[in-house]
Amino acid sequence: MAERPASIQVHDFSGHPFQAELSRELAGRGLTIEHAFSTQYTSGKGVLEHRPGDPANLTFQALETPSRFEKYSLRRRLAFERSFAATWIDQLTRHRPDLVIACNVPLFALHRFSRFARRTGLPYILWHQDVFSLALSEELDRRLWHVPVLHRPILHTGSRLVTRLEREIVAGASRVVAIDDAFVRQYEAWDLDTSHVEVIPNWAPVDEIVPQDRDNDWANANLGRKEPLRLLYAGTLGRKHNPLLLVELIDRLRERGIDAELTVISEGEGAKLLAEEATKRPAITDFVRLLPFQSAENLSQVLSSGDVLVALLEPGASKFSIPSKVLSYLAAGRPVLGIMPADNPAAVDIEEVGGFVVQPDHDGVAAAAEWLASLSDDPVRMTALGTRSRELAVERFGIKGIARRFIDVIEDAAPGHA
Repeated sequence: MAERPASIQVHDFSGHPFQAELSRELAGRGLTIEHAFSTQYTSGKGVLEHRPGDPANLTFQALETPSRFEKYSLRRRLAFERSFAATWIDQLTRHRPDLVIACNVPLFALHRFSRFARRTGLPYILWHQDVFSLALSEELDRRLWHVPVLHRPILHTGSRLVTRLEREIVAGASRVVAIDDAFVRQYEAWDLDTSHVEVIPNWAPVDEIVPQDRDNDWANANLGRKEPLRLLYAGTLGRKHNPLLLVELIDRLRERGIDAELTVISEGEGAKLLAEEATKRPAITDFVRLLPFQSAENLSQVLSSGDVLVALLEPGASKFSIPSKVLSYLAAGRPVLGIMPADNPAAVDIEEVGGFVVQPDHDGVAAAAEWLASLSDDPVRMTALGTRSRELAVERFGIKGIARRFIDVIEDAAPGHA
C-alpha cells in the first residue's frame, strides 16, 4: 500500500453535510483531517464543529474575509474571491498540510490556490462539483443581450478566459474526483488527459438524514395545519433555478381544489423573488411559507415534514450541475418531484424510485400538478414511494465504501508524504 499523507485539508467552501461526513470517516480511519469551509456562503450546512465521539485528529477551520460575498455582482464577487484566496493561502502557509482536497471553491479563488499549489509543490485533489466555467459562460451569455453591441466582445473574451482557468485547474490537479461521467466528457472536450480522473458520485449521509414522523416537533412548531398536502423545497435558489415555477405549481394545485401548501427553506435572491411573486397572487399567499436555512440537527425532521419534496433545475444549468439536494431527499424517505431536464443524473435517480420528473416550463408544471393531485388521494402509494427512496439511499450511499475509494485517490495523489 502506498504511504498516506500525514495531514489533509478537506476544503468544502459551501460547508455541506456529506463532505463533513467524509471528513469524519477519513479521520476515523486514522488520517489527520482539517475540514475548512467559508462562513460567508449562505446555504444548508452540515455539522461543522467537533462533536462528542469525533476523532481527536479531526478539526474544523472556519475561513472568513473582510470582503462580502455577493454572488451576482461581478466586481464585488471578484474582490471577494481575491480576498478569500489570500486568506486561504495564508492559512495553508501556516498549517502546512501535505494534501488539499478542494471542493465547491469559486473559480477565481480556486485558480489562485492552484497557482500557489503549483509554486509550492503542494498536491491537491480537485473534487469537482460544478463546471464553473460553463455556469459563468451561461451567465455572460444571458447578459450579452443587455449590453451595447460594442461591449459584447468583452463578454466573449470573459467566457474564453473562465474556460481556460478551469481547464488549467483540472490539468494541474494531482487527482480529480468528478461526480459524473459528464465531467469526464467535458475534460475530453477540453483536450485534457483524463487518466488522473476518478468518478465518485455524490451521496447523502444516511446515518444523519433519516426518515422521521411527518408531524414531528419541527413541523408542529413551524408548519401549522396538518391537513394540507405539504410540498417542501430545501436548498439554494440561484440562477440555475426558477423559483416562479414553485409558485405556479402551488397555484395550479389550489385551482384544482387540492388543499396544498408550499414550504421553501432557502435564503437569498431567489427566495426573495419567490416571496414577492407569492404576494402578487392573493389566492395562494397564505399557502406559501418561506423559512431560512435550518440547522443540520433539524434536517431529518425538516425533510420528513414534507409529503413530497421538490427539486428545481433550469435547462441551461443541467449541463454543468447535478442538484445534490435530491440525494438528501432520497435519504429522508419521501417521494420526490423533479422539475428539471430528464437527462440530468438527479432526474434519473428520481425516476428510478418512482418519483416524477417534468420539464421546467409551464407544461411541465401542469403535468406535475396532475401527478400530485393523483398522489394526494393515494396515501399507500405515497408511503411506498418514500420507502423506495430510502432503500435506494441506503443501498448506494454507504460511507464506508465511499471513503475507501477516496483513500485510494488520496494515496495516489500524494505518495511519499507519510
